[in-house]
Amino acid sequence: MSRPVQVAEAIKSWVVEHGLKSGDRLPAEAELIERFGMAKGTIREAMRILEAQGLVKTRTGPGGGVFVHEVSRERARALLGNYFYFKDLTIADIYQLRQALEPELAASLAGTLSEEALAELEANIATYSEPSKSIEEEREQHIASLRFHAILAGQSPNPLLSFCIDFMIALLSDLTVYRELYAPPNIELWQKGRDFQSRLVTALREGKADEARTIMSNHMATARELMEGQEAVMAQRFMTG
Repeated sequence: MSRPVQVAEAIKSWVVEHGLKSGDRLPAEAELIERFGMAKGTIREAMRILEAQGLVKTRTGPGGGVFVHEVSRERARALLGNYFYFKDLTIADIYQLRQALEPELAASLAGTLSEEALAELEANIATYSEPSKSIEEEREQHIASLRFHAILAGQSPNPLLSFCIDFMIALLSDLTVYRELYAPPNIELWQKGRDFQSRLVTALREGKADEARTIMSNHMATARELMEGQEAVMAQRFMTG
């Protein structure tokens, strides 16, 4: 690693060791130079690296300085998404993980959700209560149906599980839109997906963990099959277009 990268890593370790939180001020540049025994240019480049990573934020003017900054979920998701941008992910790639993680998420949340959270899930389902009447509405319904799973992921007390599922939902939403996997409209996908989600909310409300796991597992398997079908249709259309 280059010296600036080494210093950036050392500063991150120092922040953790000293229990600094988001909003806490880092030591002044002169103190960092003395603490890490590096030249001013190296320290400044290290700070630029940390700022690019979203881990520090510089404020100018009175009371300014360099402050610890917590990376938002949205920024982390965007940065990680850049890594997968050229990986040519498939529906199978995403659903392989969804089938492993989401049934366990559902089981873990059974009987724990507030009525407010359950109502939010039901309100989301209500946004696609009828089959779409246009391609634009079909696209919106696909994204809304995926939002149901993001809402559920947001209820998990496990931040790693929550982020992983939320990230997969974001990837799948993007994939659906830019590959137009919502076309042609698929009434079976809408009908079965909505039915699974409605039954899942009931199982979650009643605290039936095994039932919630089974419903989500079947939901993922069915959605994978139907979405792979959409993917195949789109690929054929591209080859013959």
